[in-house]
Amino acid sequence: MNEIDSRKQFINKSVEAKEIYLPHLSADPVIFGFDENELKVLLTKMNYRKQWLLPGGYIKKEEDLDEAVVRILESRTGIKDIYLEEFGVFGRKNRNDFYFEDFEDSLFQKQRFITVGYYALYNSHESNPRADEISETCEWIRLTQLPEIQLAMDHREIIEKALLTLREKISSKPIGYNLLPIKFTLPDLQKLYEVILGKTLNRGNFYRKIQNSGIVKKLKEQRRGGAHKSPDLYSFDYENYTKALQKGLNHW
Repeated sequence: MNEIDSRKQFINKSVEAKEIYLPHLSADPVIFGFDENELKVLLTKMNYRKQWLLPGGYIKKEEDLDEAVVRILESRTGIKDIYLEEFGVFGRKNRNDFYFEDFEDSLFQKQRFITVGYYALYNSHESNPRADEISETCEWIRLTQLPEIQLAMDHREIIEKALLTLREKISSKPIGYNLLPIKFTLPDLQKLYEVILGKTLNRGNFYRKIQNSGIVKKLKEQRRGGAHKSPDLYSFDYENYTKALQKGLNHW
């Protein structure tokens, strides 16, 4: 889609949006994935300006906020059945002015919007995100790539805040259920924690904490095919994991 057509698309959507959505309020989900020992984030490249953005959107007048962000994520990426958690509000007054500078001030999307940030963890290896009609593509982008790409508005700031929140929550909430295979080793889980935290963890301490938490259960099988001793395989105990999500890991 060329620049003229993408501009027309925004203008046409603006007329419809005024009737459907609440003014001045949006939601931006930051979806983290883990694959090949790297942390990734789900982004869309818009038809207009060819810049990367979070797959966010607007809130319908009859919707609850949490319901809206689930709908937005599914409609913009095809991803559903995901645990989302609110982490922050972003309301700098000129946060979207530059992106829509070529449009009239009456454009719905150009109005001042306060956005609510949500974050989630998802298995990027098993997902196949799809782009919506206003996007050129929807892809998992490695966090190490972010300095090289052009992110629109304040979406880099939102991603950074989401990652900081994830690092803070990791000490009290379990992670891994949506990021690792059904069967995994404790070294696999430790690597995930280390990638998110950006530091190396003591193996003995980590293993002890994880096993004492009750969120994993040891299976009666090992991973075969390695050059060294076959490590034990584990899976998440769904009931205990769910309780820990709601109540936290008090002993951690």
